[in-house]
Amino acid sequence: MDQPSLYDDDIVIWAERQAAAVRDLARRPDLSNMLDWENVAEEIESVGRSQISAVEQKLLLVLIHVLKYMSAPRAQSTRSWRSEVVAFHAAARKAYTPAMRQRIDWAWMWDAARTQADISLRIYDDRLVSGLPEHMPFTPDELVAPTFTMDWALERLAQILNTPKDTH
Repeated sequence: MDQPSLYDDDIVIWAERQAAAVRDLARRPDLSNMLDWENVAEEIESVGRSQISAVEQKLLLVLIHVLKYMSAPRAQSTRSWRSEVVAFHAAARKAYTPAMRQRIDWAWMWDAARTQADISLRIYDDRLVSGLPEHMPFTPDELVAPTFTMDWALERLAQILNTPKDTH
């Protein structure tokens, strides 16, 4: 095959289309009922869901490490946090497809990152920096951009923390 397939370009869309095609086949009375059509379709869809989950987990780890670094910049682990942000971000970027944007729960990811970073920091008597935004401060495009770095993320968060809150 000389041209890349949808499977190679966007496995999430590929899985959804393949599952829909299997379900269409299941409705045909002339085909065998020996196949468990619905479960076959579910398994195909799970391929896309697992790819989304893998990207979510990598981006979650990126955010956790950024938050830990911002909260405890003198911690012994800062070098490993930096290198892990690079590795997790690269892996997330490689696996990310445009179809994932609407399927990733970005609000959950930010809440989970704050919670997990705080719990991890407390083990070493550190605390999550106060005043972090309630909502995800990065757009999906920013999170998967080739220009995303720990320093860029730290600067963005510092700007947010240093912006006076409206008291009205």
